[in-house]
Amino acid sequence: MKKFISVFMVLFVTLTATYAQRVAIVDVASILEELSDYKNAQMEIDKVSAQWQQEIAQEYDKIKSMYNKYQAEQVLLSDEVRIQKEDEIVEKEKAVRELQKRRFGQDGDLFRKRQELVSPIQDKVFAAIEEYANEKGFDLIFDKSSTGGILFTSGEFDKTEEIKRRLK
Repeated sequence: MKKFISVFMVLFVTLTATYAQRVAIVDVASILEELSDYKNAQMEIDKVSAQWQQEIAQEYDKIKSMYNKYQAEQVLLSDEVRIQKEDEIVEKEKAVRELQKRRFGQDGDLFRKRQELVSPIQDKVFAAIEEYANEKGFDLIFDKSSTGGILFTSGEFDKTEEIKRRLK
């Protein structure tokens, strides 16, 4: 009987605490897309990314050229020279793959560039959201643009437009 009462009390307190929380929803992606700083940062990231992709494509073209030249000369080469040429091509491919990984890998140059340019803008948005939550007394604010699993929300909880106005 004591266990039943204890479980009932825990459920009652939990439900009461949950019921009393004020909740809001915002679309952080929508907010960011309207900020000119964010648009400029995205354009800079796209520009840098395109330059690096072009650089890598040129290196792959050089490898293809090396391989085509090797294919044409292969029958005329001694075994030693043929192995040397094959090794050169393989090493060049490794170097380009390493460059690609360094530029576009998980913690690569593009990731760091995005962090450098976008993080301050995101911090500004999150600070505005936090300030809004404190002023309006919200306990929880969810981002509906993230993959957090919000399947439905009533429009009355969406405070995206109010956050956008604060950032203008």
